[in-house]
Amino acid sequence: MQHEALRLVRVFHDMNQTTLAERLQISKSYLSEIESGKKQVTLEVLEKYAAIFGMPLSSLLFFSEQVEGGGHEKVRRVVAGKVVKMLNWMAAKDTV
Repeated sequence: MQHEALRLVRVFHDMNQTTLAERLQISKSYLSEIESGKKQVTLEVLEKYAAIFGMPLSSLLFFSEQVEGGGHEKVRRVVAGKVVKMLNWMAAKDTV
């Protein structure tokens, strides 16, 4: 879910993968693998991502699959899923 949220934040800000990869100081192929869910994003990259887009790191960590807390995990996943759907809708609406 985090990979999709990262992709949607980039799309929402109308930035292509090449530009973002340069700003993150990573390769475009690594960014592509992060956004497709093939690779896990590091905390260092998430911190840079948050700085580039002017958002709190905690907002990006919200979508992390590995959160401890037992009973709240199901609620967090449902809410995160809804937020991703909303971001997806906003990104699609912006491109029309």
